[in-house]
Amino acid sequence: MKTTPSPQRDLLRFITCGSVDDGKSTLIGRLLHDVGAVPDDQIAALTDADGALDFSLLVDGLLAEREQGITIDVAYRYFSTERRSFIVADTPGHEQYTRNMATGASTADAAIILADARKGVLTQTRRHAHILALMGVCQVVLAVTKMDLANWSQPAFEAIAAEFTSYAAQVGLEVTAIPVSGATGANVARRGEDGGWYSGPTLLETLEALPPLSEGQDLPFRMAVQGVIRPHLDFRGYTGRIAAGRVRPGDAVRALPSGVTTTLARVLAPTEEAPEARAGQSVVLTLTDEIDLSRGDVLCAAAAPLETADQFEAAVIWMAEAPLLPGRQYDLKLGARTVAASITDIRHKVNVNTLEPLAARTLELNDIGVCHLSLGADIAFAPYEEDREMGGFILIDRMSQATVGAGMIRFALRRAHNIHRQPIKVDRARRAALKGQQPAVLWFTGLSGAGKSTIANLVEEQLAAEGRHTYLIDGDNLRHGLSRDLGFTEADRVENIRRAAEAARMMADAGLIVLVSLISPFRAERAMAREMMGDIPFLEIFIDAPLDVVEARDVKGLYAKARRGELVNFTGIDSPYEAPEGAEIHVQTEKNTAEEAAGVILDVFLNASGRPYGARSR
Repeated sequence: MKTTPSPQRDLLRFITCGSVDDGKSTLIGRLLHDVGAVPDDQIAALTDADGALDFSLLVDGLLAEREQGITIDVAYRYFSTERRSFIVADTPGHEQYTRNMATGASTADAAIILADARKGVLTQTRRHAHILALMGVCQVVLAVTKMDLANWSQPAFEAIAAEFTSYAAQVGLEVTAIPVSGATGANVARRGEDGGWYSGPTLLETLEALPPLSEGQDLPFRMAVQGVIRPHLDFRGYTGRIAAGRVRPGDAVRALPSGVTTTLARVLAPTEEAPEARAGQSVVLTLTDEIDLSRGDVLCAAAAPLETADQFEAAVIWMAEAPLLPGRQYDLKLGARTVAASITDIRHKVNVNTLEPLAARTLELNDIGVCHLSLGADIAFAPYEEDREMGGFILIDRMSQATVGAGMIRFALRRAHNIHRQPIKVDRARRAALKGQQPAVLWFTGLSGAGKSTIANLVEEQLAAEGRHTYLIDGDNLRHGLSRDLGFTEADRVENIRRAAEAARMMADAGLIVLVSLISPFRAERAMAREMMGDIPFLEIFIDAPLDVVEARDVKGLYAKARRGELVNFTGIDSPYEAPEGAEIHVQTEKNTAEEAAGVILDVFLNASGRPYGARSR
């Protein structure tokens, strides 16, 4: 009996998926048992209270899974038959864990999608099929399960098979349908006696006949650099796993995104000299020239280089409870490269039942959408349909560091190639020198009614009195012009802050001291604003007042409207305010007058120890 992949046999990686309670864990447990991949001592642990074998326990390893009777995590199992070796990923069916299913699909050659014979094709069945198609897993086996509970009804099986096959064809999947019973083992690894009307292959026979993916063997050489090793001064090697193609000493290679071309000197796979290396191998490569190459860069065939760009259209699977918000900055990780990214436009989201494109301002948990992305730097890539490794990425929340989305690049946007930065001869330092001051951005944040605008006005008035060149961007004024098209949803607030920050950055680049007075309720966007300024001094100023105090003031009558339900998405009432955790200046307007608060801010800004923020140029 062999329970690990054999190097002498062809290897197939496949995933099981479908809706919750369709019997995935039972089916895979039965398959493992029937091919002899379960040790005797483990079989004894599968016996339930009635003395029957519970095959789901083979892959439902978490205590929570056993208690709830559902799969939560992805369980990997290895087994072999005389014809080939397999790695199976049993993935969750519950909507809450769709992200785990997508993780399992990212490395699969094929998939088994289950449909309960009594329930048929469900929304989650279609969602999983759509995700498989997006991730390039086009070989699908439809296992119509629990046929024993449906009295082995041929019409029921054929109806489910026809419905799913029709849907699968629309998303580009090739389907083989098989009626099975995990409980009895019929048509899993052996032919069933009850469904005599079925004459096709068993599930195991079908899996043994499926071709594995080529894993980039037919593509030009590509490798993302994972690291640089220098054991001594005479050796510099670049480590990584070859994503596609093959490479030999003497091959001309190009480094991306720099575009520098050089020649491969040696191939170490992984530590011994090798005449060549191929896709899937981990290697150390040395080059004939000393070039600037580091983790996240890409080496590829000089004659067939990858494309580089900073704007894309991509399919995105959203995996977080909090919605995707256009304009919010995330980290995008592709291979070993991590760059700042934001969704600039959601073209549409997909109705997984009808495949109809739907207009959308945000993506919610488990939504699938087509989006435009803008990155903070160029990256080397290939379309996902050509190369899964160089075209697939994840999105990471910058505050929590949680993975919130998975994406598949379709193509670079034309404007990414047609728009180039124009060099400008007069720089910020020269503009600042003409004004005789150090530019900076003072970012006032706090609840509506806390006193931001009043205090910012007082600060600007005093700076102007001292001869400083300033400009005040006030949230209300901004919405009368630059942001007049935006509402107050979370997505609109994010875009409003992005516009304000971009305007502030340009004004500071012109040499001004810029004061921005915005509620700016989300930490992520305030962090984005800070990052956008680069080396321009940025002070976050928290104008702090308790909710009951600002409600009592309610100068504009907004809190009263919000309490009556006449104003939705109002910060502090039905939309959250995330207080700063490390603001440079924190003033409490419940305890200080506006004049006192302005004095504190000016004191910090003009008289900080070290180099004053507001120092005049000399």
